[in-house]
Amino acid sequence: MRPLSMSGNFLLAPIPEASSDCLLPKDIKLAVLGSGRVGKSAMIVRFLTKRFIGDYEPNTDKLYSRLVCVEGDQLSLQIQDTPGCVQVQGSLLQAADSLSKCMQWAEGFVLVYSITDYSSYQSIRPLHQHIRRVHPDAKAPVIIVGNKGDLLHARQVPTQDGLQLASELGSLFLEISTSENYEDVCDVFQHLCKEVSKLHSLGGERRRSSAIPRPRSPHMQDLKRRFKQALSSKVKSPSALG
Repeated sequence: MRPLSMSGNFLLAPIPEASSDCLLPKDIKLAVLGSGRVGKSAMIVRFLTKRFIGDYEPNTDKLYSRLVCVEGDQLSLQIQDTPGCVQVQGSLLQAADSLSKCMQWAEGFVLVYSITDYSSYQSIRPLHQHIRRVHPDAKAPVIIVGNKGDLLHARQVPTQDGLQLASELGSLFLEISTSENYEDVCDVFQHLCKEVSKLHSLGGERRRSSAIPRPRSPHMQDLKRRFKQALSSKVKSPSALG
C-alpha cells in the first residue's frame, strides 16, 4: 500500500559540476531520523547508489552530499544520517545534543520505523514533536516511512497504524521496502526535495517583495497632484496682478 503518490515529474540524477561563472546550486538539507536498525542508512545509500547494503547502521553521524536536478533546478542535496540512539520514556524523547543540532540544521525530515519493530514505531511521535519544537512555524516538511515492507511475516505494525499516526501529525506516510523497491525510496527523497525547494522559492519571493516600495494609492496621488496645482496658482497670482 502506497498512500503517497508521486507525479513522476522529478529528475534526481547527478549533474555536471557547475562552472565558475554559473550560479551556485541551492542547498537542500535533509535529515533521516529513527531508532536503530530500521534501515535509515540503507535507505540513503540505496537512493544515492541504487545498491542495497542490508541493515548497516553506523554509530556516528554521516553527511552525504550529491548534486541533483529537480524540475530543472540544480540543487546541492545534503542528507544527514543519524545514529539510532533514540530513547523514548513515555511520550518524552531523550535526544542527544547532536540530534537536536541536526534538527536545527535540516530543512526536511524523514522519520523511519520498521514494520517489524513496534518500539521503533513508538519513537516517531516524540521525534515529530521534537522537530516541531525546533521548528515552531511547522513549515519543515516531514515524511513518515514504514520500512521493511517485504517482511510481512514478521510485521508488528499494521499499515493502518502508520496511516493514522501520519494523519494525526499532519505528515505524509509511505510504507516501503528499501531492499526490493528503489522507486519507493526515490519517492521519499523526491518529495522532500520538492517541498524544501518550494519553501526556498516562497522565502525568495517574500524577500523580493519587501525590497519593492509599496505603490501609492491612486487616491493619494490625486490629492498630491491637486495640492501642487493649488500651490502653483497661488504663486502665480501676485505677478499676474502686477
